[in-house]
Amino acid sequence: MKYLKLDISPTERAIHPIDEFVAGHDAVSRESLLHVDSRADGTTVLLYRVVGDGDAFGDALDDQPSVHDHEVVDIVGEGYHAFIQADSTTHGNALLDIAHEYALIIDTPLEFTDEGLRATLVGTHENLRGALGAIPDALEFSVGDAGTYVPGSEDLLSPLTDRQLEVFETAIEEGYYDVPRKATHKDIADNLGCAPSTVDEHLRKAESRVVAGLVQ
Repeated sequence: MKYLKLDISPTERAIHPIDEFVAGHDAVSRESLLHVDSRADGTTVLLYRVVGDGDAFGDALDDQPSVHDHEVVDIVGEGYHAFIQADSTTHGNALLDIAHEYALIIDTPLEFTDEGLRATLVGTHENLRGALGAIPDALEFSVGDAGTYVPGSEDLLSPLTDRQLEVFETAIEEGYYDVPRKATHKDIADNLGCAPSTVDEHLRKAESRVVAGLVQ
C-alpha cells in the first residue's frame, strides 16, 4: 500500500460545504477533522476537533438548515469534539467521491493549514495515480509527500507537544540525526530563534516519548 499527502483548497468543496461555516465561525477554530464519511441516507457525518467557545458553536449549529444532528462535547482542557450530520451535496464532497471511486482510504486526522486541507490518501499506486487525475478543476492541490504506508507510524509523534514536534522535525530537516551528524543544537536553535539549551530540553523530551512509543 502507498500513501499520498495532498494540500487541497477550498476545503468546503473538498469535504463538505458545512466546513465553510465551521471555518468562518468566530466562536471556535478548527484543529483537525477526525472523521468524515458519506452515508447511504444522503447525509455526511463529520467529527471535528475545535477550540474556543463550544456552547456558542453548538447554539449556532442549531440554526443551520442543512444540519440534521449535532453534538459538541467538552474535552476537559483540550477543546471540543464537534459531531455534525448534514445533508450531502453533489458539489462539496470531492475528496470523498474520489476516495470511493478509487477504493482509497482517507487517513485521519485531516489537518487544516493556512492554505486549506492537508489529507493523506492510502491505496494502490495505480489507484492513487488515477485519483490525482480525477481531482476536479474546482479544487487547487499540490502533492506534499508520497511513499509506503505504515499504519500507525504517525501515532509515534502524537504525544509530542506542538513545540516539541517543531524542534524534532527541524532537527531532522537540519541533519541532526544523520550519520555523520550534520547539525548541532546551536544550528537548530538559530533556525528556530531560541537558545541551544531550549533545543536540548525539547529534543530530550521528544526522543523519550518517541522511543517509549516504539517499545510499548
